Amino acid sequence: MPATPDVPLTVGFDLDMTLLDTRPGIRATYLALFAETGVFIDADLVVTRLGPPLLDELRNWFPAEQLPAALDRYRELYRDHAFAPTVALPGAYAAVEAVRARGGRVAVITGKYEPNARLHLEHAGLHADVLAGDLWAESKGEALREHGASVYVGDHLGDIRGARLAGAVAVGVATGPYGADELLAAGADVVLADLTAFPDWLAGHLDGVGVTP
Repeated sequence: MPATPDVPLTVGFDLDMTLLDTRPGIRATYLALFAETGVFIDADLVVTRLGPPLLDELRNWFPAEQLPAALDRYRELYRDHAFAPTVALPGAYAAVEAVRARGGRVAVITGKYEPNARLHLEHAGLHADVLAGDLWAESKGEALREHGASVYVGDHLGDIRGARLAGAVAVGVATGPYGADELLAAGADVVLADLTAFPDWLAGHLDGVGVTP
């Protein structure tokens, strides 16, 4: 959906490994869950494959009957272990401000549990006009469409799938588990090394197609 005087520019961003490097905090949380439950979790492996739903990852370590309790406890432990070691990725603040400089709205569309995602943004000092959590791939696309996002920026192949479903421009950033070639092969319209390149890309995109609000 292009921006018009009646439909303001809305740019969606993924959270983990797009705006924030959450790997240290996620690793610390899994180690705490391992210590508490006695169920082995390879936290170093886990942080190499962030993106899919938390429950999918927990299934690799816990039997089915323990999954609900493990899920709830992980989310509780997350608040104690994850925020302090998390840092913004290069260019994150400038990317958000570039959208605002064009009169646009920032929508964070993430697979993370929404209350924890909100706390992450607050801790990092990043403001989102829209936040939608607990979403993955096509369900991200549904949220992007609902909020009128014309661009979605993410690091995962699932983010590209969501953008394509929504009819949004799919901007890949090679700051997560996939390189530029893999993101392009998945359907990304453009791939940036990181968000430091995003303000210039956005300016060229908007000016080139004449959709500056």
